[in-house]
Amino acid sequence: FSLLCPFPRLRTSPHCPLAPCLLSPPTLPLLQALQTRAPGSPGWQAGPASGQPLRYMLNLYRRAADREGRPRRSRSLGASTIRLVQASSHGGQPWAGRWYLQALTYHMEGQAEVEHLLRATVVYLPSLSLAHGRLLCALELVMAGEPPRVLLSPAARPRHGWAEVDVTPYLVLGNSSVGSLALQHVCVRAGRAGGRDAPVGPGHPFLLLYLNDTQAGLAPLAAEPHRHRRDTGTLAHDLPKYLWEQGGEKSGCSLHPFPVSFAQLGWDHWIIAPHHYNPRYCKGTCPHVLRYDLHAPNHAVVQNFVHQLVDANVPRPSCVPYRYSPISVLTIERNGAILYKEYENMIAESCTCR
Repeated sequence: FSLLCPFPRLRTSPHCPLAPCLLSPPTLPLLQALQTRAPGSPGWQAGPASGQPLRYMLNLYRRAADREGRPRRSRSLGASTIRLVQASSHGGQPWAGRWYLQALTYHMEGQAEVEHLLRATVVYLPSLSLAHGRLLCALELVMAGEPPRVLLSPAARPRHGWAEVDVTPYLVLGNSSVGSLALQHVCVRAGRAGGRDAPVGPGHPFLLLYLNDTQAGLAPLAAEPHRHRRDTGTLAHDLPKYLWEQGGEKSGCSLHPFPVSFAQLGWDHWIIAPHHYNPRYCKGTCPHVLRYDLHAPNHAVVQNFVHQLVDANVPRPSCVPYRYSPISVLTIERNGAILYKEYENMIAESCTCR
């Protein structure tokens, strides 16, 4: 494969010279899913992510996944999809003496229909160090046509001084979600009277949406129940002398690496993490005797017999993936939001013959 274009069906488009565009959809499932969000796709408006929201999501990602993107068993996010929505501000100059007052609106019209809202929180810094004191901040809920009247209290302080406020009741009405959330960010400069700090803005709070993606292929699959060695109707055990005939034959069917760099695809400026994806693949010849540890289905056992004893034109079973693991990806969306998402069945973990 070429270093700059590892997929022969990729080419550079004059409309997006830094990002490859597809002549046809790629075969890797993760790349198929990500291509719909790539720069150059309809509606793309985002620039490079930076600042406090990006740092927060990177910390969240590192707690939830390892360097290869594999979700950690110890993660406790409560959802497989988390979207960070940044606020649009309005209202002119926010500073008035020692006070900072900024109206913020969070728009959620871009939510996909397959995404079901589980929980929503607003994350902000309640206290910010200044040269001559501190900036103390709070959030107020703004109801349509009314002055701010609800002071939102932090339900948790996740890490590094961030406060997290649960706003789920204000976003969910019945079984549907509202399209926007209006808040007022209020801060006061506290410290020595003689101190004269420059009016440094505290940074906008951001909205976190914890979502359940119900789209087929992306929602977590139910774990396969554990099966005992003497499974009912397993031909690999029930056929007389099956396991002992040609028992010394070894299978060439095994896992092989297939690393893909998002930098090679020109996607590293919007796919934040991980930097590489190694889906791996299965390759090799299946043995004449399909041992139990290959987890081959009964159909493959019969197909092997038909190939050997009845008709050699019937192909032997093929070497294919048997078990998969998910991958976590952190991306910038077309509207500037930052998305953490776990994609199921993306990394092959073992092989079988089918």
